[in-house]
Amino acid sequence: MSTPSRKAAAKPSAERRYEIVRRPVITEKATLLSEHNQVTFLVAIDATKPEIKAAVEDLFKVKVKAVNTLRQKGKWKRVRGRPGQRAEKKKAIVTLAEGHSIDVTTGL
Repeated sequence: MSTPSRKAAAKPSAERRYEIVRRPVITEKATLLSEHNQVTFLVAIDATKPEIKAAVEDLFKVKVKAVNTLRQKGKWKRVRGRPGQRAEKKKAIVTLAEGHSIDVTTGL
């Protein structure tokens, strides 16, 4: 049996980089992760881990060690008696290499 070959991650275009990394997540839990050299971002639903890694490295000029992602489905809620659904989200927890950091309070 042959093993599937891994594709080389294509570097996303400049416009795509800004579409991939939407905004940082600033919560109590995300702030605690910064002690472990991790930063949390809200990313595009269709973004892959190699794309997220390339986008963060290019935008913030840091070295990324690992990328973990999670998808959060939209909950069904009622607003004034009418049912509606929240938007789906995808978050990326980016682990940075030693000596690198990102200050999420400042812009790009």
